[in-house]
Amino acid sequence: MKLGFSASDEAFRAECADWLKGQMAGEFKDIKGITQLTAMPERRKEWEQQLGAHRWGCIGWPVEWGGRAATLAQQVIFAEEYARAGIPGRINHIGVELAGPTLLTFGTDEQKRRFLPDIAAGRTIFCQGFSEPGAGSDLASVRTKGHVENGEWVVNGQKIWTSLAHISDWIFVVTRTTEGSQGPKGLSFLMMPLDQPGIEVRPIRQINGDAEFNETFFTDARCPQDSLIGAPGDGWRIAMGLLAFERGVSTLGQQMGFRTELDDIIAAAKATGKSADPVIRQRIASAQTGLNLMRYGALRMLSNTDHSAIDGAALTYKIQWATWRRALGELAMDILGQSAEVAAGDAYKWDVLPNLYLYSRADTIYGGTNQIQRNLIAERGLALPREPRG
Repeated sequence: MKLGFSASDEAFRAECADWLKGQMAGEFKDIKGITQLTAMPERRKEWEQQLGAHRWGCIGWPVEWGGRAATLAQQVIFAEEYARAGIPGRINHIGVELAGPTLLTFGTDEQKRRFLPDIAAGRTIFCQGFSEPGAGSDLASVRTKGHVENGEWVVNGQKIWTSLAHISDWIFVVTRTTEGSQGPKGLSFLMMPLDQPGIEVRPIRQINGDAEFNETFFTDARCPQDSLIGAPGDGWRIAMGLLAFERGVSTLGQQMGFRTELDDIIAAAKATGKSADPVIRQRIASAQTGLNLMRYGALRMLSNTDHSAIDGAALTYKIQWATWRRALGELAMDILGQSAEVAAGDAYKWDVLPNLYLYSRADTIYGGTNQIQRNLIAERGLALPREPRG
């Protein structure tokens, strides 16, 4: 495991940092510091295209598909500098971090030609169709069904918590395509266009006033038969490979965002006088220690040469950062006190730290609840006996 960077890596850091800071001080200064994922979607799409035009959109991809063939160290550096520059989260992170790597690993050459250039250029935005009302963390329980009809896949069912579906162009969907199948067997992985009569997207209003998540309904929704990734019934294996990519280099950029939040909390503690409270000081120290441990753990996780499978370290990362950040949100509110409970402007226009608290309540739920993560760690990481299935 390498904890430092070479001289050439640091030269690359300077290059990407200069470019990112220049963009945030120039043409795209209006998006700097945005924290809500749904804010200014059209400008954010323009930013995705700017990244793509300069080959910064997916630097780890091969050059032939719009990337830079960047090393793992360079990808980590870019993710860190991206967050350090105060740039809002990528609205096409699902396309860049999940759909793209899945296509690179499991897609055909024709599928790569169809999708990858537009993802890299920021022209095609993807969202994820995994969770359902009765199949949240338990992906193997999906009930959305698909079948082939006249050379097309026809899909019926419902997905939920589809982040940014309302501004996306395509959705990848895990659907049950073998009649009578149960559990992980009989599932298939489809790429579907969202702009069609058979798909309806309804927003879900969150506790912080944002509407990042959606319900997505499929009523005889269609996609070409060759939009199937892998073979029919191979959807579980591909979905598990995709989830391994989710624990990729973006985790280091995520941690840089956490670093900014912790710095804001320290500044608030000094401004309110709470920094003199020994209990608050201890909690801040614990948060700092936890953040350092997460960084070392992420570097260890990324040192695994097989990024197509979830190893033991990757299994622990989600529950680690989600639990840490939930406690960070609670610390922010304890430091700010009652003033944090009233928005200064319009309804639900929260400042950064109250918004952190509200959003962090979901961290231990989405992407696999803490309870499910513990089961995964026990069963897949420690090879303990599986829970009885009723």
